[in-house]
This record gives sequence, C-alpha cells and structure tokens, in this order.
Amino acid sequence: MTLVEHVYELRRRLAIALLAVALGTALGFFWYTAYPFGLPSLGQILTEPYCALPPQNRVQLGGGDECRLVAFGVFEQFTLRLKVAATAGVLLSSPVWFAQLWGFITPGLYTKEKRFAYTFVSLAVVLFTAGAVLAYFVVTQALQFLFTIGGDIQTTVLRGSDYFSLLLALLVIFGVSFELPLLIIMLNRVGVVSYDQLKRWRRGLIFGLFVFAAVATPGQDPISMLALGVSLVLLLELAIQVARVHDKRVARRRLEEGWSQNTDWRGLDPDRPSPLDDRLGAPTPAAGPAPRIEPVRPPAADRASDTSSDRWDAT
Repeated sequence: MTLVEHVYELRRRLAIALLAVALGTALGFFWYTAYPFGLPSLGQILTEPYCALPPQNRVQLGGGDECRLVAFGVFEQFTLRLKVAATAGVLLSSPVWFAQLWGFITPGLYTKEKRFAYTFVSLAVVLFTAGAVLAYFVVTQALQFLFTIGGDIQTTVLRGSDYFSLLLALLVIFGVSFELPLLIIMLNRVGVVSYDQLKRWRRGLIFGLFVFAAVATPGQDPISMLALGVSLVLLLELAIQVARVHDKRVARRRLEEGWSQNTDWRGLDPDRPSPLDDRLGAPTPAAGPAPRIEPVRPPAADRASDTSSDRWDAT
C-alpha cells in the first residue's frame, strides 16, 4: 500500500469514526431527558450522587423533595446538555471508532503483537471502567463532606455546570489513573524495569501516588483523595507481583535453555566455544595425536667441539 493509499484509508476511517461520535452525541442529547425502554434518563443517572444527599444538605427548588440543579445563564442549560451528550457520544461510539483505529493499525503488526494488543486493550477497558465506577460511588461521599463542612452556617447552591464538571473530571481521572498497573506491566515485559527495581522503589512510588492523588482530584476533599491513593497503591502492588512472576518465568526459561548469569547481551556464554566456525561453514579440525619430541643430533663436524646434549626438536 502506497503513502497516498494510506492517507485515503486514514481519511475514510476517520470519517466513519466522526460519524459514529456524531450519532452517539445525538443519542446522548435525546437520552438526557428521555426514559428509553423504561430505563432512567442520562441526566437522572448522572445526578443520582447529588440527589442521594439528605434534603437538608442541598437547596430545594420548586417545593417538595424535587432534586434539581440550578443555572444562572440563558444558554447554560443547552451548553451543559450538549457537553454531557458529547461525552456520552464518545463513550457510546467507542466500539466503532476503536474498531476503525484497530483496523488501521493491524496490517502493520505481527501475529504475536496482535494477540498482545488484544489483551492490552481489553485490560485497559476493564481498568478504566472500574475506575469510573469507583469514582461514581465516591462522589456521593465527597459531596457529603463538601456540603456539610460549613455546618448550619451556609448551604451550597450547586450549578449544573459545576456539578457535571466535577463528576466528569472525577470519572476521567479515576479511569485514567487505573491504567497505572497496565503501564508498569508493559514496561516490565519489554525489559525497561525489573521486579528488583520496583521492589527498591516501592516506598517512593507509594509516596508519589498519594501526592498525585492529592493534586489530581478536582474536589480537593479527603475522601476522594484517600480513595484514589489507596486504590492506586493496591494496583501498584498487583503490578509488582505480576512483574515478580514474569521475571521468575523468564529466569527459569533462560536456565532451561542453558543460559548462565555470565551470559552477555548477545546471548553468548563466554564459557562455551565460539560458534563462529560453524556459522562461517569452516570445518572443525580433527584432533590429532600429540607431537613426539626427539633429540636432534649435531652435525659430525660440530660433534667433537659441541658436547652439549640439550638440543631438542619437535617433529
């Protein structure tokens, strides 16, 4: 395939991916207030953590126990709905645009690389989903802390844009952060980091993860910080143990193949004969008998003057 054909292929797949995102955005815009097939609306699902708060901790608008967010601008509700719909569209259309991306990359991969990529992508999706689900349940406790820190002195009137920005940010940050063990495992498999290095760096990595959790969480509340920090530490320990198993397996395979600790980076053992002659096709010389050493007689003219008998020659 020529370079121009690659460009046309990329353009075609990009157009299909953008069309899928647009259709997903339209579906999310409709689902924002609709209840398809008896399912809750998208807006209801996203506002559930806020509505789970006790009524005394949030402002009641419209009377009764209705749970609503407020907007202070004319176009704020429309832009917020469009923002949520676009985010939902990217997620809903992810199988389509990922399939297009995969179809563009696959022809340049070997069979072994394809199998590894399938595993990597599947684990990445599972970890991202797990992080997003954890953030969804953590945000309720985070709002409970943030809305009650002022006691009876004040009450927070929460704008819809502020709430959804906080919720979406937590979902993305938790989801992306949960990819940490996958990154460590990949670096270990390609030989960048080993189990011994991870074991030595464990304390520093744990400290760095808690610092990252304190800085990355947008709510700046201790609940979301602690939840993200503890989760990342557990995932780090899981990745370290996977690296330990992988390094042991590699070491066992090398021993079975006859490698030694002195094997250099080229895979040659210095204690073994060099295979250079075999690679060049030169025959290996056969072992002959040991040379026989016999004394050499001096010439007759010198025999009278030379009385030494220590002249030897090897034949």
